[in-house]
Amino acid sequence: MSNGYEILNEKRAFAMNILIFGAGVLGSNLARDLFKSKKDVTLLARGEWANEIRQNGLRIKDKFRFGTSVSKIPVITTLRKEDIYDVIFVVVRYNQIDSILDVLKENKTKNIVFVGNNVKTKELSGRLPMKNVMFAFASSVGYREKGRIVSMHFRKITIGPLSNGNKALIDAIFSNTKYKVKYEPNIGDYLLCHAAFVLPLTFACYKTGGNLKKIKNDKEYIHELIDANVEAYRAILKAGHEILPLEDKEFESGPYRNKCFRFLRFIFSTSIGKIVLSDHAMNAIEEMRSLNEDMERFFASIDAKLPIWKELQKDLPERNMENDNVGMRK
Repeated sequence: MSNGYEILNEKRAFAMNILIFGAGVLGSNLARDLFKSKKDVTLLARGEWANEIRQNGLRIKDKFRFGTSVSKIPVITTLRKEDIYDVIFVVVRYNQIDSILDVLKENKTKNIVFVGNNVKTKELSGRLPMKNVMFAFASSVGYREKGRIVSMHFRKITIGPLSNGNKALIDAIFSNTKYKVKYEPNIGDYLLCHAAFVLPLTFACYKTGGNLKKIKNDKEYIHELIDANVEAYRAILKAGHEILPLEDKEFESGPYRNKCFRFLRFIFSTSIGKIVLSDHAMNAIEEMRSLNEDMERFFASIDAKLPIWKELQKDLPERNMENDNVGMRK
């Protein structure tokens, strides 16, 4: 340690060659942790952020720890056809995925892992037929400020499917890291259920203009958020999908509702809500809109009626109106 900074610049001496495609909070934390575990990591970043990392290293401040880590990770700004990696982790916003599919398709790397919100796993796998496509969700939140990432990073990742020898590959990737890796064979349904839970909470962010403390005592509204989640789970289950994680299977029960209510009251009443939810929602409106639109298409495809969900989603800002109208509907 020097002046509160931990400099990570060890020589790489190993076989695994990993590209992190995207240098936001999730991608930066993943790149830093795999780099620390002696993997050969490259980070794809753009614009001034790419220049910042090249000049000063990837700097990450863990929210509740002293000091800032500085990782001297190689940075590229484009992925060429001939650049071959053992695996590419795609860590971009959901609404940006379509714009990079051709680049991924043309590149010769076989193993691709999409990390983050996703409700069209089957479609994306079909659009990359020559690739071994996996999906993952990582527990990491935060924001960028003054040339560094500030985050709460839990080092937990859920990833799947496990066909084609994927488990051995994942084991190798996360060896010597502190990650708790959960293997989920049915990752598509897991991510579908995650969207069904989190999207109503983003509607609450827009209703309050990002200040969730405004609704910490609004018991009726908090129960409406839970009702929307339950509506979505019913539709997902009726369509033949599995409710995941396993602890959510009893979503119609009183204990599930009580657990959700206590959790929402807690995050709405403390700064945790800002860190884990509203900061991202307020800065990723287009991503949340795209995710909701694809959920709406899914509901329409199975002729599901979700009246509470539809009422709550009215707080999602219309296109080109985000800057003026977020939090204005009463």
